[in-house]
Amino acid sequence: MHPNTDPQIYWTLLNHEDWNMYIAATSSGLCYIGSQSKSFDELAKWVESRFPGTVLARNDEILQPYKAELIEYLQGKLTCFTISVDFRGTPFQLAVWNALCQIPYGQTRSYSDIAGHIRKPAAVRAVGAAIGANPLLITVPCHRVIGKNGALTGYRGGLEMKTRLLTLEKESSVFEGSILHA
Repeated sequence: MHPNTDPQIYWTLLNHEDWNMYIAATSSGLCYIGSQSKSFDELAKWVESRFPGTVLARNDEILQPYKAELIEYLQGKLTCFTISVDFRGTPFQLAVWNALCQIPYGQTRSYSDIAGHIRKPAAVRAVGAAIGANPLLITVPCHRVIGKNGALTGYRGGLEMKTRLLTLEKESSVFEGSILHA
């Protein structure tokens, strides 16, 4: 983790239909997406632990491009994000998070698949811990990781949020496929 060079982290509340989550960005890109319907305290605690001494400043304008893409995703219209991100972690965490970004929209992988992808097949538990530390729910799609037996497993946003995201992607993929094959 490198030291924070930003004096502020900008935040806003994303409200779309029944989705409500706090999002935050540095001057370099989106750095945090909160859990569905959690309080501002979740964001404040994360910033305090990852960016000590940083000021949190509400700025709806700076976060508008990030909100716009997230809303398009939640509407089933966007399958690939183009927004800049600023995720900071250990080299191992970054390798895991980059592997998550390679899971295609509407598909899932197991923790063992991710461990194999980063060439650390024995590190399944460490992969799980890195996934649990992912600060960018949705855009770094940790919701696409399931247990080896196909069971839904832990998710920082809660299993209800994980289920909703997987259902959204499955339904959007089926709809998109039916248009392409019509």
